[in-house]
Amino acid sequence: MTAAVLLVSHGTVDDLDDLGAFVTNVRRGHPPPPELLTELRRRYQAIGGRSPLNDVNARVASKLGARLGVRTAWASRLWKPYARDVLSDLANDGAKAIAVVPLAQHSTHVYGEDARRAAPTGVKVGCAPDWGQNEALHRAFAARIRATLGDPTGTTVVLSAHSLPRMVVERGDPYEREVRASAAAVSALLGPEVRTAVAFQSQGFGAPGEWLGPDLVAVMDEAAARGDRRVVFAPIGFLADHVEILYDLDIEASEQARARGLSPARTASLNDDDDFIEVLAEVARPVLATLVETAHE
Repeated sequence: MTAAVLLVSHGTVDDLDDLGAFVTNVRRGHPPPPELLTELRRRYQAIGGRSPLNDVNARVASKLGARLGVRTAWASRLWKPYARDVLSDLANDGAKAIAVVPLAQHSTHVYGEDARRAAPTGVKVGCAPDWGQNEALHRAFAARIRATLGDPTGTTVVLSAHSLPRMVVERGDPYEREVRASAAAVSALLGPEVRTAVAFQSQGFGAPGEWLGPDLVAVMDEAAARGDRRVVFAPIGFLADHVEILYDLDIEASEQARARGLSPARTASLNDDDDFIEVLAEVARPVLATLVETAHE
């Protein structure tokens, strides 16, 4: 059976003229108010006018395909290239089994459900389960923290992930539990001499209801009150550079840290580094194996 791998990320735009349509997708068909669109455009412009995420995804797919020896493509949930279109392309090229690996290690069921609904007739689709507790992933994050941290004295390492509306978690989504478990595992690798704190960042602009916290500001306030001199942002809920890192952490949160007398630093993202490609290969292989095995039953 001809098999393929599809990596699926949240998505971003390459052209800021598409930002309104993209955010409308994110908001489930509700166009953004003008002030939100203006602010988002400003943030993209502050990081150079374009997110590097799509370029990173393309490199990751190329490297992972070479590592696995199967065709590997990438797509997005909420913008072009849409997962449904790339699934069709893979099927048209002869793929009869497609392993979907979400480029989001927590709550992968959301990506899997979308992919299964979009799968062409006659194509078997399997999705990697939540892989946020992968030990090699934890080691990769811990290694980047150590490389940035140096002397841990007077420093708080802020282990951050994207926030969600609290109602999502209250309805049973395991996201918060998984993020906190990942943070605990990374903290254990760093050792007791490293002070860590969990923060949920990038809360929705003006979105109604309560969002997961504490947020970055609350964690930095605690660090400053404790007498810390430094914060190291370690976005362990994210895999690659994009606006939530390059703006929300490198610009906004860093300015907020300095306003509190804290010197900010940020760990390197995994992007397309070789150790991360090995993590993805470890995640993809059992999905591929199951697809091939069930095809012969």
